[in-house]
Amino acid sequence: MKKFLLPLLLISTTAFAQFPHVMTEEEQALMPDYLSSFSSRSLQQFGNTNPPASQVRASAEWEEIDYLMVAWTSYTTIIREIVRAARQETHVIIICGSSCSGSTDSTSIKNTLTSNGIPLTNISFLYAPCNSIWSRDYGQWNMYTNDVDSLLLFDWIYNRPRPKDDTVPSRIAQFTNLPIYLATTAPNDLVHTGGNFMVDGFGTGFSSNLVLNENSGKTEAQINAIMQNYFGLTRYIKFPTLPYDQIHHIDMHLKLLDEQTLLVGQYPTGVADGPQIEANLQYIISNFNSVFGTPYKVVRIPMPPGPSGGYPNSGDDYRTYTNSVFVNKTVILPTYAQQYDTTAIRIYQEALPGYTITGINCNSIITALGAIHCITKEVAAHDPLLISHQPHDDTFDDVNPYQIDARIQHRSGIAAAEIYFRTDTALPYTSVPMTLTSAPNNTWTGFIPAQPAGTRIYYYIHASANSGKQQVRPMPAPAGYWRFDVLSLTSVPENISEQITLHDIFPNPSHGITCIPLTSVAPVKAEISLLDITGRKVQTIFSGTLKHGDNKFFLNSIGIAPGVYMVNIVSGGQQKTNKLVIR
Repeated sequence: MKKFLLPLLLISTTAFAQFPHVMTEEEQALMPDYLSSFSSRSLQQFGNTNPPASQVRASAEWEEIDYLMVAWTSYTTIIREIVRAARQETHVIIICGSSCSGSTDSTSIKNTLTSNGIPLTNISFLYAPCNSIWSRDYGQWNMYTNDVDSLLLFDWIYNRPRPKDDTVPSRIAQFTNLPIYLATTAPNDLVHTGGNFMVDGFGTGFSSNLVLNENSGKTEAQINAIMQNYFGLTRYIKFPTLPYDQIHHIDMHLKLLDEQTLLVGQYPTGVADGPQIEANLQYIISNFNSVFGTPYKVVRIPMPPGPSGGYPNSGDDYRTYTNSVFVNKTVILPTYAQQYDTTAIRIYQEALPGYTITGINCNSIITALGAIHCITKEVAAHDPLLISHQPHDDTFDDVNPYQIDARIQHRSGIAAAEIYFRTDTALPYTSVPMTLTSAPNNTWTGFIPAQPAGTRIYYYIHASANSGKQQVRPMPAPAGYWRFDVLSLTSVPENISEQITLHDIFPNPSHGITCIPLTSVAPVKAEISLLDITGRKVQTIFSGTLKHGDNKFFLNSIGIAPGVYMVNIVSGGQQKTNKLVIR
């Protein structure tokens, strides 16, 4: 456990009636002394301040969890509804005690829950005084030794001078009887915030440059080393902060849905943080591949306008749908107005088949620059059975079986694994066995029999550990599944206007990384070039085979003379063009 002996200056922070998500002016003045108290050890620490002795893996949010933590401090109607949804999937820990809303006790919270039809089963009440509701930012993080062995917790220095908040992770460690590691003592002291950090479960982390700005006394290499030593990160991707996002937390516009899929908030063209979000996204996907070695897939979701119909650049609310939380087979997301919410829920349902998608009205809290993800925090499963799989792509092969590989691990070893597949959602699933094909990589392989062209295949993976533990992926299976189509070569049109759709190039005008998005109805050979107004080829952007479905190609226009150009696609002797202005 970690606790603090507080200088009198810091105690004054409890005078705030309610702690906002942003740092107040008074807190800005307190922050240097707060950080100094860590460095001088005037804040007594209980926990291991050295990195774990063995290699660790930081778990992803879509993995199995044993607990979801919330703080009953303010916006309690929203917290109540989170508890209602989450307790059906996992055990909920409600932090109660002296807080920004005054003294709260478990009796009053229980009365509130039961009077609103919420049973108290799967709920624990932990007296752990806190300053604010923003548990994502100050809460604990989850790590496993040897990928799936022992669960460890991790904590850093919260980037707010809120001493009670900063003690909560140690109280959670005490409650769950889990060891906690602390990056709070020089030279490993790290100031950070949970809303500005996401991981893919396999060594890649994402943050905005806020983490660099708030640790200005350290080089980026030093920060990376801390995250590798404590968190097992082998890649730490950082990108510029957004002009209108006052807290600079990536969970306000970005979410990882799985190892290779990014859910990205999208504004109307040129509005608010839209241009910077797009630039950041293109930086990620043009410089980094997923853990599978393939490009990241992108699912876009609208950033809805505020109650006045405007966006943050005109002073309206910073509404977002990416600020959601996985709770095993449920995803809880913020909602605001039905006319926008229905689209967002549909996007989640299409991207995550079988998951229960639960919306909670967040109009009251979004004015404080936060929503569902910001006020929830997970404790991962103590006994995980890990299944990681790259879904099969659409194929033209109607002759050979379809190979399905998955990384499957449990600390007791894997006894058996199977693929369950079907070609109609009204039909039962058929199982085929998987076998261990690479012991060092924990790779299991199975084959779905070849299917006729025009077939859509739905499938999931099931595994059993030697201990008896069982797991499926996707987690909601059999209701949840992956799917791919067996395509017909005879259905491929010959005309490029029917084969390829060239979408709007962005940003346009361009000065830097520029995205050229297109959709192809089939794998076709094509060349994409940049032409000047005379028709002279300035640059070959791509030459090869377009994949079926969405394709994105990138041009860096820095160094190209300003002017009007044409992006030209040639396939099978036919061509299609779009205008691009370079500044």
